[in-house]
Amino acid sequence: MSIDRIVFAVAGSFILISLLLAHFHSENWLWFTAFVGANLLQSAFTGFCPMAIVLKKLGVKPGCAF
Repeated sequence: MSIDRIVFAVAGSFILISLLLAHFHSENWLWFTAFVGANLLQSAFTGFCPMAIVLKKLGVKPGCAF
C-alpha cells in the first residue's frame, strides 16, 4: 500500500472515530475532526504532510503498490 493510500485511510478513520466520540462522549471531539480536515486541506496546497514524513521514516514506499 502506498503512502497516499495509508494517509487517506488513517485520516478517514480518524474523522469517523472522532465523529462517533463527539456523538457518544463530548462535542469537543469535533475540534479533532476539524484539525484533520484542515491538515488535509493544507497538505493539498503545500504538499507538506506530517503523517507522510513519519511513514517514510518507517520505510513505507511512496510509489503505487499495484
